[in-house]
Amino acid sequence: MRTGKELILATKPYAQEQRSKSWFVLLSTLMLFLLAMGGTIYSQVYHHYIAIRLTCSVLMALLMMRMFIIYHDFEHHAILQKSKIAKFIMSAYGLYMLTPASIWKRSHDYHHKNNSKLFSASIGSYPIATKKKFASMSKGERASYLAIRHPLVILLGYFTIFIFGMCIASFASTPKKHWDSLIALILHLALSAFVFFFFDAQTWIYTILIPFSITCAIGSYLFYAQHNFPGVIFNNNEDWTYEKAALDSSSYMKTGKIMSWFSGNIGYHHIHHLNARIPFYRLPTAYQEIKELQLAKETTLKIKDIIACFKLKIWDPELQRMISLKEFKMSMTLS
Repeated sequence: MRTGKELILATKPYAQEQRSKSWFVLLSTLMLFLLAMGGTIYSQVYHHYIAIRLTCSVLMALLMMRMFIIYHDFEHHAILQKSKIAKFIMSAYGLYMLTPASIWKRSHDYHHKNNSKLFSASIGSYPIATKKKFASMSKGERASYLAIRHPLVILLGYFTIFIFGMCIASFASTPKKHWDSLIALILHLALSAFVFFFFDAQTWIYTILIPFSITCAIGSYLFYAQHNFPGVIFNNNEDWTYEKAALDSSSYMKTGKIMSWFSGNIGYHHIHHLNARIPFYRLPTAYQEIKELQLAKETTLKIKDIIACFKLKIWDPELQRMISLKEFKMSMTLS
């Protein structure tokens, strides 16, 4: 069984894009997204059945998610590098999705370099507190920590994580570095105003509120569950290795073929963390051909697995696992 550098090197042949395929997945997804948007607006204007409006709106959301994975791969230098056209499209999409390049790349790169470290800043990640740390927190600090990981905050990711976290908070912290966060927010508000002025409130609901709410909620949860799942391992900074962070602290989320297509194979997250240069469309092949990657810890989008992930709140170094708030309270009572 290959481990460490040997295993990482085994993934290297898959980190080669097929340029024509990269363009195909980008342009076909973009075209389908625009068609879904057009269908949503058309059905609004001509007062077609609500089922058609809602179907187009949900399709918009799912295609926005797929487009985001393509954008994500571009920012990882996995696809379409040195293309000015691709850079223009991706930069525009980053602004549209409220994830401008400066804050997304900064936070996501930090996440890849520090995922599963117990004592590092929670930039680009959901914060993790050890049992000892949580016990020493004030009531306000505990409330803030638990709020960030609360299912409602993740469900409302459109407002909490994307509008506030990605745009408002990043610009407020370092305006010179994250000026594009303000641009993204202004453009988003301008788009909303445009839709309200030239169409109506219902059009805004179906073309902006529903698609963004669905996409951001799914995206926020996927990012949460990929590193907060039963069996996840966190390490002290001195014990951290890139391979451990990928295989012990990143999940393989099993999904059906349809969801895998819309989510851009993001379920193979452990492989992505092992080698971020692998284009998303080559992740399944790497999984099938490298047996060591098939030993990853799994989760799914089934209700029972979602509940199991949400129950995890605090890292217990003695048990070497995440525990629930109830378990924490019981352990504190016994001690």
